[in-house]
Amino acid sequence: MRSEERRKKEKENRRNAILKAARKLFFEKGFKFVTVDSIAAKAELSKGSIYLYFDSKEEIYAQILIADNVEFHKSVADIIQKEASVTELLLEFARIYVDYFLYDTELFRIFMAFMLRADQMNLTEEQNSHLLRMTNENIRIIAEILQKGIDSGEFSPAINVRQGQNAIWGLLNGVISLYLFTGVPAKRAEKIHTMVKESLNIFIKGLKK
Repeated sequence: MRSEERRKKEKENRRNAILKAARKLFFEKGFKFVTVDSIAAKAELSKGSIYLYFDSKEEIYAQILIADNVEFHKSVADIIQKEASVTELLLEFARIYVDYFLYDTELFRIFMAFMLRADQMNLTEEQNSHLLRMTNENIRIIAEILQKGIDSGEFSPAINVRQGQNAIWGLLNGVISLYLFTGVPAKRAEKIHTMVKESLNIFIKGLKK
């Protein structure tokens, strides 16, 4: 490996180490109580090294969420193209969404902290707008599925797509919030998937009236 490529790889590894350390701290302590100093200590780097890659704690927080939102979007972006009923598409979206957080509980805590207390995060307007835009792009996929259901005649044309997408988004996050950090760990995945599927099926019946 050439020296230039090696330096680029080292920088990438160091940046990822900072994000990984920060993610752990945001999960353990909450955004308010994490400092750049504590992130540096966790990553085993100097405070100055942190500032070589990020301007602030807020930027680190934003980058964690932006990167994960992008990854999730990749996993569901083409779901609308699948040959399946819209009921199956909604259930598939829900399954992917639940699994995404089941295997990364830290991310769910961080994401919920942003959704519920964005005004306390001290993010720049650009960071806040970017995160909201990415989140809305993911929510919009639900709207696309609902609209496909209306167009195909599977769902009632009287439904409000915007309200429907928000209701489903709230349902998913509500069920995950209730069970992700409680009960027997070995049974959490099954319980959450079962609750989401049963709740979503009830909701879908209403869309077909």
